Formats: sequence, structure tokens, C-alpha cells
Amino acid sequence: MSNLEESLNKFKQQQAKCQTVLKNTKQQRPNNGPSNPTKYSAPAKPQAAIKFSYDTERLQQVSTIRKSPVGAQIKRVIDLLLETRQAYTAEQINDAIYVDINGNHAVFESLKNNLKVKYNGKYFSYKPKHDLKDKTQLLELITKCPEGLLVVDVKDSYTSVLDDLKTLKAEGRVWILSNVDSQEDIVYPNDPKSNIKSEFALKKLFREIKLPTDMLLIEKDLQNIGMKPFTDTMKRRETVQVVPAPTNPNQKKKKKREITKRTKLTNAHLPELFQI
Repeated sequence: MSNLEESLNKFKQQQAKCQTVLKNTKQQRPNNGPSNPTKYSAPAKPQAAIKFSYDTERLQQVSTIRKSPVGAQIKRVIDLLLETRQAYTAEQINDAIYVDINGNHAVFESLKNNLKVKYNGKYFSYKPKHDLKDKTQLLELITKCPEGLLVVDVKDSYTSVLDDLKTLKAEGRVWILSNVDSQEDIVYPNDPKSNIKSEFALKKLFREIKLPTDMLLIEKDLQNIGMKPFTDTMKRRETVQVVPAPTNPNQKKKKKREITKRTKLTNAHLPELFQI
């Protein structure tokens, strides 16, 4: 029992020393306020891999356009300028329709020298034959052309030019006639000063004049007095020819039936030989 008591006393002494050392250590540590337990954040989730499959179709379209002929790329640019009527830089055109003007010298030179494109050193824009803005300017141009103005020459001047032509015609301020040979519409100014009242006798005399029934003779008479006819009957007659109906190449020709050893000959087609 004595050994057990001695061991217990030693253990108690060691415990007392440990408590004393721990107390001294706390007193020597500087007081920096209550210590906060370290917070551990959850590990960040790995970002999902970027997928480029959605952009494949666009990249294929870009490649197809840039490999197309120069004329096809020029048409895409002119169509863009015509539809929007806005000025674009080369970079803006590339973003809109994927035509790389800066990267293709042939496309750049063709656009710069194109009659339908205006280039000021930075911006490309559409250049119509007649730079018109509204119906007033359109009527002024038509008035300056008493011999007539082709509609095709002004239809790209601004977006609503064809509607304005219809309005001017409905108001009786212009005439729109069609050329028989070229099948193109021509607009003429309707000058109010030309509305002259004529006497009935003069009208009757005009209507009683008999004209040749053949347009060739009429054109010849006009040329004799120094006037150029708008029609060309000879050319029309040369182009309009009677074309025979095309034969069907898929139609098989019936072969003539030949008499062979297997052909069965009868006199069924001669009934009168067997009549008694």
C-alpha cells in the first residue's frame, strides 16, 4: 500500500506543476481579444468546360463566305448598304455579314472602285445614280427631263421612291409609260402649261388622218421628218418567231410489227371472202 500511495502523490505533484505552467503561459500571452475559430470555406466547384459546338454553324458560314468568289462577296456588301442606307466601316461590315474587307485586297479594291459604293477613306455607303432624298427632289429631277426618265435610274435613290412615283402619277403631275421594246417604264413630267384647249374642227381633222396599218411604214415616216421612233418593229419581228412544239424525248416510237415464223396469219380482216 505504501508504494501505491507514493505513486499517487507523485502523480498529484506532476498535475500541480502542469497547472502552474499552463497558468503562467496564459498570463504571458498578449490579450488580442477573443479569438475566433478558423472558418473553412467549402472548396470551389470546378467550372464546367466551355462548349463551342453552338458556334460551329456560324464558323462554317464565315468560312464559306470568305472562300466565295470576289463578286459574290461584293454583292453581299452592296445588298447590305442598299437595304440599310447606312455607312459602315470595314470592321462593321465584317461583323454584320462576315466579309473581311481588310483581309482581302481584291474585295477592298473592287468595293472602292464600284459605281454603287461611296468610300471616303473610312466608311462605305451606297451611292445611287441620282442622290435624291424625298418626293420634292424627285419631281424636280423629272421636270428637268422632258424627254423622259427611266424609272430604273431612280428606283434606288431612296427607299420609298416607287411609292412617291405612284403618288405623283395619281396626282396627275407625271406620266408613267412603258417602252414597247425594252419593257422599261419611263416617267414624264406633266406640265400644266401643255394643257391647251383645241377646237373641235382641229380634233376632227386630226382623227380623220389615216395612218398606215404597218408600223414599219409609220417608223419610216417618222425618220423621214427627222424624228426617232421609240419602237423597233423590225427587231421585234426578228425575235418573235414561231417555234415548233418540242418533241418529247422520252416518248418511245412504236416499232413496226414484222412478220416472223411465230406470227399467226389469219384472214379475219377479210370477212367478205367467207360469205356464201
